[in-house]
Amino acid sequence: MPDRSMKGVIPILSAPINSKGQLVMEDLENQVEWMIGKGVHGIGIAVATEIYKFNEEERDLLLSTVVRVTNGRVKVVMNTGGESTDVAVFLSKRAEELGADALMIRPTSFIPVPASENIEYFGQIAEAVSLPIFLQDQGTAQVPPAMAVACAKRHDNLCYIKVETPPTIPRMGETQMLAEGTDLILFGGAGGAFAVEEFNRGSVGTMPGSTLPDMFLRVWDHYQAGDEDAANAEMRRHAALIGMLAQGQGFANWIYKHIMVRRGVFSPGSDFARHPALKPDANHFKEIDAILESLDLVGK
Repeated sequence: MPDRSMKGVIPILSAPINSKGQLVMEDLENQVEWMIGKGVHGIGIAVATEIYKFNEEERDLLLSTVVRVTNGRVKVVMNTGGESTDVAVFLSKRAEELGADALMIRPTSFIPVPASENIEYFGQIAEAVSLPIFLQDQGTAQVPPAMAVACAKRHDNLCYIKVETPPTIPRMGETQMLAEGTDLILFGGAGGAFAVEEFNRGSVGTMPGSTLPDMFLRVWDHYQAGDEDAANAEMRRHAALIGMLAQGQGFANWIYKHIMVRRGVFSPGSDFARHPALKPDANHFKEIDAILESLDLVGK
């Protein structure tokens, strides 16, 4: 029986990259320890990690390092999607061998196929591994609510969904309604921008980016204690920064890493994104710095 106990705040790592495009392993390890120290419930390696820009050796290095450093203290979720079933099965088996606790997989999207083909895609992957799988529902690679329910009925391992297709609030509500009576477990994503509204619609956790685990943990703790007003107050206080982060992959990767340097998690020079990725200009970085200073996040 797959692990259905995952919940809470599971941030997606940022990959520390230097000017030569190389992973900075010391900063990766620092980031994992920093997140665990903040109290996260798990750690993800996925799209916001730029996983799609790494070769197999680098993917293995990322995952094996995170598994080693976490040492069982929190769950590790690894993205193993591919544009063919064979590739996704290969990556999924490798992630299981390296110690991942769960997988996260988008449907194929490069060439449009009927929903039935993607349900078969997910089903074959689920049959090849023993790990629970997060279906990743994104705007460019969607897992509509009815398809998610069909997947959950297809195999026990297809038991989580990360809802990210905008607008996420009605999407989460529809998924909750259709999933009633099934074992499908709902998570939010999309930077955590609507975490509280998603909790109100059945989400048991959120998978934001790497930069604000402490804030999202406070939101989670307030919500779990029944204080929705305090949870929303935290969200409102950080709204400008959350908005800065919600600018799309590539561009946002530079912003994540700049913030990680300013918060003292990454060393200066580990804040490059893998090409192609539009870089913010100097004025944008100044605007981000002003927000960080107003929230007293610099060095913390």
